[in-house]
Amino acid sequence: MILSALLTSVGINLGLCLLFFTLYSILRKQPGNRIVYAPRLVEKEKKSQQADFSLERLLPSPGWVRQAWEPSEDELLSTVGLDAVVFMHIFTFSLKVFTVAGIIGITILLPINFLGNQLSYDFSDLPNKSLDSFSISNVDDGSNRLWIHFCAAYVFTGVVCYFLYQEYSYISSKRVSYFYSSKPQPHQFTLLVRGIPGSSRSSFSEVVESFFKDYHPSTYLSHTVIRRTSKIQELTKDAEKLYRRLARLNSNDNSHKRFRRDGFLGIFGRKVDLLDHYGKRLEALQDNVRMEQSSLAGKEVAAAFVSFNSRYGAAIALHIQQGVNPTEWVTEQAPAPQDVHWPFFSSSFMKRWICKLAVVVACIALTILFLIPVVIVQGLTHLDQLETWFPFLKGVLNLTFISQVITGYLPSLILQLFLSFVPPIMIMFSSIQGHISLSNIEKSACSKVWWFTVWNIFFANALSGTALYHVQVFLEPKKIPQVLAEGVPAQASFFIAYVVTSGWTSISSELFRMFPLICSFISRLCCHNASDDLEVPSIPYHSEIPRVIFSVLLGITYFFLAPLILPFLLVYYCLGYIIYRNQLLNVYAPKFETGGKFWPIVHNSTIFSLLLMHVIAIGIFGLKKLPLASSLVIPLPVLTLLFNEYCRKRFLPIFEAYPTECLVKKDREDQNDATMAEFYGKLVTAYQDPALMPVQYSGSSDGRTSPLLHAANV
Repeated sequence: MILSALLTSVGINLGLCLLFFTLYSILRKQPGNRIVYAPRLVEKEKKSQQADFSLERLLPSPGWVRQAWEPSEDELLSTVGLDAVVFMHIFTFSLKVFTVAGIIGITILLPINFLGNQLSYDFSDLPNKSLDSFSISNVDDGSNRLWIHFCAAYVFTGVVCYFLYQEYSYISSKRVSYFYSSKPQPHQFTLLVRGIPGSSRSSFSEVVESFFKDYHPSTYLSHTVIRRTSKIQELTKDAEKLYRRLARLNSNDNSHKRFRRDGFLGIFGRKVDLLDHYGKRLEALQDNVRMEQSSLAGKEVAAAFVSFNSRYGAAIALHIQQGVNPTEWVTEQAPAPQDVHWPFFSSSFMKRWICKLAVVVACIALTILFLIPVVIVQGLTHLDQLETWFPFLKGVLNLTFISQVITGYLPSLILQLFLSFVPPIMIMFSSIQGHISLSNIEKSACSKVWWFTVWNIFFANALSGTALYHVQVFLEPKKIPQVLAEGVPAQASFFIAYVVTSGWTSISSELFRMFPLICSFISRLCCHNASDDLEVPSIPYHSEIPRVIFSVLLGITYFFLAPLILPFLLVYYCLGYIIYRNQLLNVYAPKFETGGKFWPIVHNSTIFSLLLMHVIAIGIFGLKKLPLASSLVIPLPVLTLLFNEYCRKRFLPIFEAYPTECLVKKDREDQNDATMAEFYGKLVTAYQDPALMPVQYSGSSDGRTSPLLHAANV
């Protein structure tokens, strides 16, 4: 890619970013758009704000930036939880790392690369200069200047490890502090027990009670056996939606909104009174729910939530094998009641094992299938290949602007569009694996998306001309550094464009929220109040975290290979920091809280990025005929792995389970808490399946007081 093509891509994406910022700053001020740009606040206030028209509402303003910047970390923690704070720490960590990297890379490494003569480019025509002239590829083979790159690799590794240690230490301490400051939570006292052995003479409930009373007599409190309720869950979701609509219709004074056509989008069909129409549908749902609930009375699953009277008692039961057969009485830490993923309970031990194997096979198949768009993208980055495949496009491709758009902007856009389908697929795969909670599903999907992105976006693109077509090279580990050294620097220009397209524009579109805005507009257009179906979204960690840490991988890998990428990364992380603070405060509401358990994924991915940089450095110094430097890089991955092992021993256990010191201290504090008796009373029913809760309707002959859904014992 030439410099002018990169500048074309930067110009297009910068224009899109400014457009998104301008539209957002205007649209967010319109009262009708509050459910799009501030659903979290609308849900909290339980009503939409109305405002008189003013000219200021039509003018763009940067006030939202100040509002997003002002809250302190403690305020952010109390508002959106520790997981969101950890997510924001990915941005602050990256800004620290790449600020140091940018100073070294732009002021030292970039001029050295540019002044090299290896590629023999004509430097008089700057716009048509290849971006390779700014990379290490342009440094003369055997040049002593390469020792500066060698020193930079050591310094940068030390900087990254220093900031990693700081963040791991800080977040682990925050996790402990968050635990100490939290009120008693049901999941702190509860385990999930699976693989309950069946008995012809006793139900699963009786078997559980007998077992834990025998072996945990002083700490066992209660249990709740699970039943299969997937069908009822769908019915109750429909009922809840109707309930919210009826509630808003009853509180709405505009009688004309009560009448609507019952066909597609409210446009076709006969006009009906919505209060009466929804009321009849609720009555039908009531009958269906009651029939399904009664049919499940005896259909127990070999799984149960078992609660204890202390956190320490639950921890002992968790970490000690319960039965002689390790596939029976399998214990896991229970998630919070609102975090439970109820459909998983129908899976037996063998079925879950088979599902995990099937998911591995499916992930491999998806990875191979994704190589198709990668090949298309690689064809677009090489116009000569494109002209060979489609000779009739030769005249069009000779136009300067068209060729710059195709090589500089289009490849990253196409790849990003294909990649957007991956996170939902990975969520589905993780659900199939039998995870017990929504948070575990997202963590599993997060790891899957990360590794998928690394292979299909980084390796498949970087090695498309070498290792991708010579898979046997991976059977010879000695050749891997050389192959990486040949392929990775050659794709520097593509990944710079990728950061601009996937980073700048993507993160700006997150602020604009185009699809929710369109859905809201269509809903209002069809004479339907969009707030009827208001559902506050939660931040999709499984897609956002891999996207952010993949940029970390690109920055670390290309730090000494092509430091030109670093300014673009810094802009990306600055934008991300402000935009996601704004979204967390106004848009997203947490649907679960893991206490910062996503950070080990970030730490491990950063360590992998460092190791990848070291392997490439070994290969690149070998190719540049500096074997001594190549040999002296070998201690770097060893030292990095030792550092990682220390962090794993020092901090990771805190993210897996709280230590006895913390548990006993909290239990002793609870002994003096007068509200614990009430808490234990609620703990007995905390893990009752919501689908089995009784539903009632209060009816009236008056259409203005149509039946509303009421969940008892909630």
